[in-house]
Amino acid sequence: MSNAAAGEPRRSPLDAVHRRLGARMGGFAGWEMPIEYSGTLSEHRAVREAVGLFDLTHLGKVEVHGGGARAALQHALSGDLDRIEGPGSAQYTLCLTDQGTIVDDLIVYWTADGYLLVPNAANWPKVADAVRASGRALQERGDGGPFEVVPRPDVAVLAVQGPKAPDLVGTLFPPEVAGMEYMHSAPVTYAGETVRLARTGYTGERGYELLVPGELAGKLWDELLERGEPLGVVPAGLGARDTLRLEMGYPLHGNDISTGTDPFEARIGWSVAMGKPAFRGRDALVERKADGPARLLVGLSSTDRLIPRHGMGVFDGDRRVGEVTSGTFSPTLRRGIALAYVERAEADPGTALEIDVRGRRGAVEVTRPPFVDSSPKG
Repeated sequence: MSNAAAGEPRRSPLDAVHRRLGARMGGFAGWEMPIEYSGTLSEHRAVREAVGLFDLTHLGKVEVHGGGARAALQHALSGDLDRIEGPGSAQYTLCLTDQGTIVDDLIVYWTADGYLLVPNAANWPKVADAVRASGRALQERGDGGPFEVVPRPDVAVLAVQGPKAPDLVGTLFPPEVAGMEYMHSAPVTYAGETVRLARTGYTGERGYELLVPGELAGKLWDELLERGEPLGVVPAGLGARDTLRLEMGYPLHGNDISTGTDPFEARIGWSVAMGKPAFRGRDALVERKADGPARLLVGLSSTDRLIPRHGMGVFDGDRRVGEVTSGTFSPTLRRGIALAYVERAEADPGTALEIDVRGRRGAVEVTRPPFVDSSPKG
């Protein structure tokens, strides 16, 4: 993986492959990544109907090892690792500020020799710092042991998503794919090297992530495209990834969740283990939960031709009651959809509201995501 000079975007080890395939590249969280190849709409449909291949190397990869690793993570993150069954399992969780707002959402993989965190691209240093700070605080109180936080920028991430993803990944790792449950991972061998195969995903489809040494990423990418040709595989960019995740109502950090939002108003309070005796932001969340959120993150479905976009105001008559945080045209539903924060009194499904589209009003209806139910856990 290239080391970009100061101010220059980072590039995936697959950068030359993307350019050879004619990808339209663009900046994202300090990286230059493929936005689309054949087009966002066609790539989106391919993932819903067959299978798509994504390069997600921009995501953070942070390993946490040592006898004090578990305690440090229990304090740094909102989830309770005691709720998952052991090495091979994974958990969606949050890293919070002391005020109970969201630094990042991430997945923690419990591995045979520790834990692997996969935060969002721009946030991994903040998450790593939070783990270090929590571990040190525990050590000072005599409650923690030695631990090590190790960033892994040398690891590339390939995602295979879609109803035919098991068929494609199963050609390479048949026993692991056959036996792997949702939110689990396992080490596998590819070209003589250890690769982590995970069954998670961000598109709402059955999917797998492959965390592979950067020098092997090109070989694995090419082999997946070759093996997947009879299945209809297509390379897919971040444009399709965004429309796919929005159809599922999955929040995007920086748009729908941030240090300006808390888990309860974002409706991901289920990822917070309030029963844990102590973790970053817990005391603040106790107060926030007791007060109840003044606003809630809701889905909006357009009932006319106007398309919601980030930053547009949401209105009840002449009164502004919220703001769109993510919006797009849904290729599956063929209409506009959005996530938006609205006043709690306006958050009931079926509520008729309007969005302001450059001075024009568009009719929308409050709905509870997902907009498209792909049932990826089956």
